[in-house]
Amino acid sequence: MSAFPFRLIATDGAARTGVLQTPRGDIRTPAFMPVGTAGTVKALTVDQVAQTGADILLGNTYHLMLRPTAERVRRLGGLHRFMRWDKPILTDSGGFQVMSLSGIAKVTEEAVTFRSHLDGSKHVLSPERSIEIQADLLGSDIVMQLDECVSWPAPHDRAAQALRLSARWGERSKAAFGERPDQALFGIQQGSTFEDLRRESAERLQEIGFDGYALGGLAVGEGHAAMCETLDYAVPMLPENRPRYLMGVGKPIDIVEAVARGVDMFDCVLPTRSGRHGQAWTWDGPINLKNARFAEDDTPLDETSDCPASRDYSRAYLHHLIRAEEILGQVLLSWHNIAFFQALTAAMRLAIAEGRFEAFRRDFAARHSRPADRGA
Repeated sequence: MSAFPFRLIATDGAARTGVLQTPRGDIRTPAFMPVGTAGTVKALTVDQVAQTGADILLGNTYHLMLRPTAERVRRLGGLHRFMRWDKPILTDSGGFQVMSLSGIAKVTEEAVTFRSHLDGSKHVLSPERSIEIQADLLGSDIVMQLDECVSWPAPHDRAAQALRLSARWGERSKAAFGERPDQALFGIQQGSTFEDLRRESAERLQEIGFDGYALGGLAVGEGHAAMCETLDYAVPMLPENRPRYLMGVGKPIDIVEAVARGVDMFDCVLPTRSGRHGQAWTWDGPINLKNARFAEDDTPLDETSDCPASRDYSRAYLHHLIRAEEILGQVLLSWHNIAFFQALTAAMRLAIAEGRFEAFRRDFAARHSRPADRGA
């Protein structure tokens, strides 16, 4: 029995909407988790993030263990108190960042040894240490097992090696986590784009038993079509009665297509990263506010939105702020983008509940594939 009950409210084809119940509040699914890498969703206050409708944030083990250190966060009351967010937090294991940011990482059966990208100091991250950081020091609500993620393309034997190491690390993560009534542990399916490896990974994870199941090793270069093809067979391999989390995804069209295949949870740095570079996501696709065609456009990004950044500022003003390199422009566009991603998941929850998700999906895809110039 999971510490966090997961209740499906409605399904429409493979798409599903539900609620993951946690001691710090319900998480409505499909859910998008804004990424608070270093204890902050970049450029935004937690009040602004909460106002967008976010039920949960993601924190990053790798970055927090290096700065300000997980031990310091613990001494200061845990991550929730430290960043003043009282809703659920999911933390990643740190494994992906170790592989992608540390420059030199040595993976053994016991652990991964790496050097900090900040000062070159040496660190060791084992499954047990990752659990300690996430569950005991940061106080995460949803903890991720340590896994090894390989980039794409990966040969079959390399992908198999990584998934089997991840499965063994999953067993150690589960043992270190133990039984906790107020925290949950998610396992991570690996296997690149190989169906037989995805199945092996899913079977091994379910033998161990987790509170939720993530799909790892996607959105690492394989492209939208290959990702969707992998999700076609990988998602049904995971339990129907537990949340399914697609890690690091992504663009709105990726999220919609993943929901169509039965995924429940998502995270990505895209909304705030795009905002810092002048890009706004809209129901008709992304637009580049740096473009001169917005210089005298007095319309807001979305007059129907509840988000002040979307509703109360003109595109001309946002264009000016971005071109003038004013910090407020980055704040407003990041705020708008997070609000848009939350509005997107809310719209999908409603469409699934009303049995019209397929029509929503077709309309969304058509609007996002229009060749019209959006100033990009």
